[in-house]
Amino acid sequence: NAEYMGELRRMFRFATAALAAGATVASTIQFVDSRSYLHRQIILPLLHQLDPETAHRTALCALSTGLAPRDTSPVEPVLRQTLWGREFTNPIGLAAGFDKSAEAIDPLFAAGFGFVEIGSVTPLPQEGNPKPRIFRLTEDQAVINRCGFNNDGLEAVADRLSNRHKRLHQSNADKSASGTLESFFLGVLGRFRPSPPAGPLGVNLGKNKLQQDPVADYIKGIERLGPFADYVVINVSSPNTPGLRNLQQAEQLRTLLSAVLASRNALPNNPPVLVKIAPDLSHEELKDIAQVVLDTRIDGVIVSNTTISRPLRFSSSFANEQGGLSGRPVGALSDQVLREMYILTRGSVPLIGVGGVSSATDAYKKIRNGASLVQMYTGLVYNGLGVVPDIKQELAQLLARDGFSSIQEAVGVDCNLSVD
Repeated sequence: NAEYMGELRRMFRFATAALAAGATVASTIQFVDSRSYLHRQIILPLLHQLDPETAHRTALCALSTGLAPRDTSPVEPVLRQTLWGREFTNPIGLAAGFDKSAEAIDPLFAAGFGFVEIGSVTPLPQEGNPKPRIFRLTEDQAVINRCGFNNDGLEAVADRLSNRHKRLHQSNADKSASGTLESFFLGVLGRFRPSPPAGPLGVNLGKNKLQQDPVADYIKGIERLGPFADYVVINVSSPNTPGLRNLQQAEQLRTLLSAVLASRNALPNNPPVLVKIAPDLSHEELKDIAQVVLDTRIDGVIVSNTTISRPLRFSSSFANEQGGLSGRPVGALSDQVLREMYILTRGSVPLIGVGGVSSATDAYKKIRNGASLVQMYTGLVYNGLGVVPDIKQELAQLLARDGFSSIQEAVGVDCNLSVD
């Protein structure tokens, strides 16, 4: 009997250890996979119990410390493309506003984005507008914000980008080592930490609220952060900085972009310069901007920022809050402005479409309306990071369904270039 009971105890200990190991593996898979039940049905609803700004900080802190899910799906060859001499593994990017001060770049790449845009960054640190300043309109799948360029400023962001640059070079050096025990463990650990960047990094620049010479602020941004950027964005369309949108007027925009391009040309890496415009522009205003874009030979346009307009029907109690509206309700307006800009520039300038993207159908519509790349942000608030691999997989299927062998073939197919 004693021998029998001893054997039972050994079997019980083995079974317990096996169950514990299995539970650990299962929980690790649940945590790492951005599309898992854990993230979609537990973590995301918990974040929505917090006020929007606290939820945002919590998510950003988790990402920056490595407590983040990853996209483990394979790369879809049909989604690859080259723009401005940069390789994009897929056209889905993170819009500016989430990682304003460059705190979580590589974890965001690991989540599956084809490119990541930080900012807006201003020369001096800013607290932004008084809180509360971010409002979820859950019933409308939208957000209203009036943040006002809150960020850590050029110097803090430049330090982070410089340190990241050094880390990436060290990571490449580590990869070159082979046949050592250290390289083996580095490879194992690499499965549970963010991988090297999978795409280009954009830097979105703004001006300080009290600056009377906006050109000077944008030049400071170009000079300080341009060397770390794969592309730079001149943000003249946020509705939350007084007077900023006036810079979209043709002559002011021409003066600004000419000065910015001259500063960019002095940088050794010569990053492409894009301008981000508002969706609240008339056709005549868009024509003027398009002409400035063509005359200055700027590298691209991001269409569009948040809107100050409001749909006729809103379900949320926050509908009357001041600030810029993003999310599902801005999609149609953004698509219309995108299509107009593509036609006005004759498809000669790469466009990035942003506004109302939460599915592959939304992204595909922007591509067919002239966008070479697509960005999202508010869609993550309601769907989590797992929506990124979902969109990529489904977008590849949509392209194949319609007979396209590459993203480039689909860009602008719904636009009639004979119409002005």
